[in-house]
Amino acid sequence: MEVSLFQLRKYQTMSKFDSIRFYHDEEVPGILQNIAQHPMVKSLIEYTFPEYSDEQVAQLINSIQSIRDFQSKIIYYTLQRVLKNSSEGLTSSGFEKLDDNTSYLFISNHRDILLDTSFLNVLLLEHGKIMTGSAVGDNLVQKQLFMDLAKLNRNFIVKRGLSPRELLDSSKLLSEYMCYLLKEENRSVWIAQREGRTKDGNDATHQGVLKMIGMACDEASIMDYFKKLRIVPVTISYEYDPTDKLKMPQLMAKLSDELYIKDKNEDFLNLMRGVVGQKKHIHLHIGDVLDTELDEIKNETSNVNKQIQLLAKVIDAQIVGNYKLWPTNYIAYDLLNNTDRFKTEYSDKEKQLFLRRLELKVDKNNDTVVETFLEMYANPVVNKLNLQNV
Repeated sequence: MEVSLFQLRKYQTMSKFDSIRFYHDEEVPGILQNIAQHPMVKSLIEYTFPEYSDEQVAQLINSIQSIRDFQSKIIYYTLQRVLKNSSEGLTSSGFEKLDDNTSYLFISNHRDILLDTSFLNVLLLEHGKIMTGSAVGDNLVQKQLFMDLAKLNRNFIVKRGLSPRELLDSSKLLSEYMCYLLKEENRSVWIAQREGRTKDGNDATHQGVLKMIGMACDEASIMDYFKKLRIVPVTISYEYDPTDKLKMPQLMAKLSDELYIKDKNEDFLNLMRGVVGQKKHIHLHIGDVLDTELDEIKNETSNVNKQIQLLAKVIDAQIVGNYKLWPTNYIAYDLLNNTDRFKTEYSDKEKQLFLRRLELKVDKNNDTVVETFLEMYANPVVNKLNLQNV
């Protein structure tokens, strides 16, 4: 088969990203067939389609020829079952602002390892928008099966634990890949506003993430480059954080100024708890595409570091401002501050349920632990109040 010069250049460009990219559609059938008999994959299928016979499962697997097939025929229904079994529903707002055929760089707050980006893609699929390639840390895909499932679900790999030189090279490659997806493949991209999940309820964009994204800049001004990427801040809020208890040891270590070292299986336990743990209500909001804000930053200063600082503030203002506050947030604020300021925002029953959760999750005789747990839920209220007072 004759390959054109254009195709050859495209293949050479794509091979550059082989160490971090998700699977190409033509690779999907073979990979899926290879892992279909793995006990974990069989359990996934049984969980999602408990009524299916072996023959129906085989037909389903054989029908999947692309990542979109895998996501829309299996993962979408898996997530619907997760929502049914562990929540009171997923709501959304802001999707009408997205064009059906345009790619966007979604920069999101990050509460759950797996579900934040998964729920975004559920909603993008339902609204007929372009789904995302999503960043995932390599600490979560150490086993080949997890790597295969991640890449089948259009996740690309962010490498952790590198030397300074390796980190620089890795960050540049990651930046170039994200730019390639957005501009050449017209593929939307999801990335968290910071490395690792927010554990204390304070959603803040790390400037290092923005600097990494800007490393592939091909414009005279980095703000002009960011405008080409069509940045959209995204906010997801859970009424109950399914991993709240699991976040406590790291928060307590931070309070004591101690080095926190993860247990061997901690990431996997957090991932599974996020999936099966109770979340109650979940809301995801699509913010406004950043446009004139970038022009204003460019006009205010030519210092790139200052521009990055201002951009982080703009993103934070949208993420915090669009955060949907739940009764749990207001209850925690009132308990923490010994007030009834927000008593109209929750019922006595909701307060008793939250107190019961508090009693089950932490040592109620340890004031510092109780306060830290409450802050996790109360800080979104505090941050929104602070934003309104700016």
